[in-house]
Amino acid sequence: MPELPASDVRWTAKVLPSLVTLTRAAEGLVNPSFMIAASLIAALSQVDLEGFVDLAGAHMRIEGLDMSGPYAALLPLDQLFEIRVAAALRLWRALNGRRPGSDPGALTADRQARFILALRALDARLLGTTYPDIAAGLFDAAPISKRDWISHELRDQTGRLVRLGFKLMRGGYRQLLVYPYRRRI
Repeated sequence: MPELPASDVRWTAKVLPSLVTLTRAAEGLVNPSFMIAASLIAALSQVDLEGFVDLAGAHMRIEGLDMSGPYAALLPLDQLFEIRVAAALRLWRALNGRRPGSDPGALTADRQARFILALRALDARLLGTTYPDIAAGLFDAAPISKRDWISHELRDQTGRLVRLGFKLMRGGYRQLLVYPYRRRI
């Protein structure tokens, strides 16, 4: 919602499918003999203002609608259902003292490196640097002559990085907020 000031934006399950929404379970749905120990549920009281909690060494986002037990995870049946289930399963594992597994929404090291290169390429291009000079700076290559640039192996890669940098600058950075879910929307 671009019209909202950044300070008013709050993560919701509608915006971020890896956020787990907890609510009170319906009467008669939960078998008391299978309930999670109250000491584990107490960990949920450590949720900060932004909805983050550290459980079993994993940083998770949680939203609580009605935090009086017994608890249930609210999982809308939509295109992002699989992602919501994976996030709820991570929470379940962490509450039971198990390793929750990797965060499906985290950027991989390769993606992070690509975005860093794209932003460096964008900065250089905005300063008027030529593409061959950008390639030489990004990839620690020897200076590339104008004649060699036409068929150089770094030409296309540098062009893609500069285009990605401009795309991010023009608002594409918002897609990072829903990475990798944007392909399902």
